[in-house]
Amino acid sequence: MFEWPALITIFTLILMFVLMYNVGRARERHQVSAPSVTGNPSFERCYRVQLNTLESVVIFLPALWLFSIYVNAIIASILGLIWLLSRIWYASVYTGANKNRRLPFGISALIAAILTLGSLISIIQLLIQSYPI
Repeated sequence: MFEWPALITIFTLILMFVLMYNVGRARERHQVSAPSVTGNPSFERCYRVQLNTLESVVIFLPALWLFSIYVNAIIASILGLIWLLSRIWYASVYTGANKNRRLPFGISALIAAILTLGSLISIIQLLIQSYPI
């Protein structure tokens, strides 16, 4: 039942490993020694993609699992896949020549909001059913 959201979770972890690796490569390529996080603009974009995605993951993963448990694991997984693809798209446009990252960012934020609000509504409904006034 929870194999699909588990798979999305694994893919999210793989994405984070790839972004971490990319930052390390960019450090070497642009000679930005740790702990510095400023220098070459290409490095800074790569670093920001990693941090922005990490910030998003902190919201996304708990929301994915809560939605999977309290609403529907398949719907959560489909939304999770869209979130993953939008974050990959975001990374690609942010680090590349195209600086228009609003749409992929917006999609991933919308998915996180849907997962969060859907979970919240379902949990409140269950609480109301369990503890009627």
